[in-house]
Amino acid sequence: MSTITAPKPHAASPQPCSSPRRERRLGRYVALDTGQTREIVGLQRPDGSRLVVDYHLDSLGDQRVVAHVPHDEPLENERIICQLYLADDTKGRCGALTAADLEVTHHATPATPSADAAAQSTPLQDAEGHLYRIRELAAEESMSELRWARSREPGCDETFDALTLRDVVGRLESYEPARTLTSEALARHDHGTSPSASRLRAELERLAESAILLNRGLRQAVQHRVQRGETTLSQIALRCGRAKRDARGNISGETSWLARRIGHMPESGYQKPCPWVHSDVLALIAREGLGVCPHEVEI
Repeated sequence: MSTITAPKPHAASPQPCSSPRRERRLGRYVALDTGQTREIVGLQRPDGSRLVVDYHLDSLGDQRVVAHVPHDEPLENERIICQLYLADDTKGRCGALTAADLEVTHHATPATPSADAAAQSTPLQDAEGHLYRIRELAAEESMSELRWARSREPGCDETFDALTLRDVVGRLESYEPARTLTSEALARHDHGTSPSASRLRAELERLAESAILLNRGLRQAVQHRVQRGETTLSQIALRCGRAKRDARGNISGETSWLARRIGHMPESGYQKPCPWVHSDVLALIAREGLGVCPHEVEI
């Protein structure tokens, strides 16, 4: 198993770069495959958001982006994300840290109020470096349409694939800023004119009405309770009525069920955890498993 320590937060001296950047130490562990000591820190970006970064402590190299925390989220979420990361032995969902991650604002707002202004805005970026933006794409009929698109290659959006707003939200594990950018693009668009925005408008409406919600907030709440020693995954699952019995008849909680629902473990047959959970299941885990109001763990 990894050797894990969690040092107290501290503010490091500003680094000599274009803008001072505050660093917060979050944790440390020994990699199982290499035996290297690695450290996890929180770095502030120019737009006020923060990056959770994993790097080799001795060489200061092999820097990996664990997560991008929006500016409007509490600072404590960095530590929760770090705890989730330390609890995951695979450490397999990180992209390499680039200069753009530290200097480019991903939440930019389109500068000109034209029909294709959203397509000209700075794209959103996921942990693997893939870029997301609203584009004017050719439709099956004569009229083009506004669609979200994802770059096929990290960091390069010359080639891309169309996808739904829900896909974008799921891949970024955040409703914002994709939801706001979609609303702004629709507000600039005139009904009945080209490009068509009917599909994009329907996707926004379905996202707002859907009973399937992001599970990131629930995952963070569960991990926070477990890391503080207030409960265990088994106890939470038992409170939700999910029990299993071993060969000796001992009863314990079905932790694999809980891990899949909170997006900590992939479903059978899938390589990556699902970022979604039904609102009824979220409410069950929140009320019975954690003893909190479901709204407290929604994003």
